[in-house]
Amino acid sequence: MSKKILMLVGDFVEDYEVMVPFQALQIAGHQVDAVCPDKKAGQTIRTAIHDFEGDQTYTEKRGHNFTLNATFSEIKAADYDALVIPGGRAPEYLRLNPEVLAVVRHFDGATKPIAAICHAAQILSAAGVVKGRKISAYPACGPEVTLAGGEFVSLPFESAITDRNYVTGPAWTAHVAWLKQFLALLG
Repeated sequence: MSKKILMLVGDFVEDYEVMVPFQALQIAGHQVDAVCPDKKAGQTIRTAIHDFEGDQTYTEKRGHNFTLNATFSEIKAADYDALVIPGGRAPEYLRLNPEVLAVVRHFDGATKPIAAICHAAQILSAAGVVKGRKISAYPACGPEVTLAGGEFVSLPFESAITDRNYVTGPAWTAHVAWLKQFLALLG
């Protein structure tokens, strides 16, 4: 059965973490509305490509433009069955937006499926929804998860974890496991 999925994005979201789930979930028959605060359907956001090239942290390069297909100010969280939050640099500033946090709290409070990957844990932590949950993320986000009362789960970069209605993973390299687990939650 097709689900209506909301995807929260912003400038410099990780390229693969927005493009791959946006397309894959549609291929699976779901409707995905990608929104960004202060932008409208038809406008674009810039993405960043994060890669693991042997350095102490990931490298960052300019990615593609990604076209939004819905308008943040017009959406109603109650109209959606699930939430997807990609990582990259966008979560570091999206978590400062009270409306974004209210959307996340709606999905948490309604026990709707939430898929968050990489730095998306910054938004979950800021929204105060990780307490008592097992959450994976990019390792640099581990302290935030712990400080917010969650249990940070360090996983191999190709793995993901499901804790009740949450599916989380460390980076885009976990897409196969992350998306399989999210699709299972969607039914």
